[in-house]
Amino acid sequence: MARAGQEIHGSGGFKLRLIKTGAETGGELLEMEGSWGGDGGLPPNHFHPRQDEHFEVLEGTLRAVIDETERCYSEGEAFDVPAGTPHQMAGDGPARAKWEVRPALRTAEFFERLNGEGPGSAREMGAAFFEEFSEEYQPA
Repeated sequence: MARAGQEIHGSGGFKLRLIKTGAETGGELLEMEGSWGGDGGLPPNHFHPRQDEHFEVLEGTLRAVIDETERCYSEGEAFDVPAGTPHQMAGDGPARAKWEVRPALRTAEFFERLNGEGPGSAREMGAAFFEEFSEEYQPA
C-alpha cells in the first residue's frame, strides 16, 4: 500500500516520491515529487479520464506535449493538465517537479505496479493491467 515518503523508481532515471497519498487526503489528492534523469524520452501519449494534474517545476526543465501542443517549462513555472486531455512529459535534461493529481483514485498503486515486478505488475499482466487501471490511465 502506498505511503507518504515512499519512492518509486522507473526507467530512464525516473523517480517518484509520494508526499501525500489518497489515503491521507480522503481520496482528494495525491501529491508527489517527480524526478527525471534527463534521457528526454517521452512516455506514451495518454490521458486521465477523471483526474486533473498540476505540475510545478522545481529544478531543470520539463518538456510537455499537451493536446498536441509542445512546450518546455522551466524552474518556477507551473502548468495544468485537465482531465481527458492527451499529454506526455519528461525531463529535458535532469528535472524535478511537484506533481498533484485530483482526485487521487488509485494512481499511487498504478505507479507502484507499473514499475514493479512479479504478480500484479504491468510486465506480468500486460493488457489486463491497463484495463484494471482504466479510471487512472488510458492511451490516447
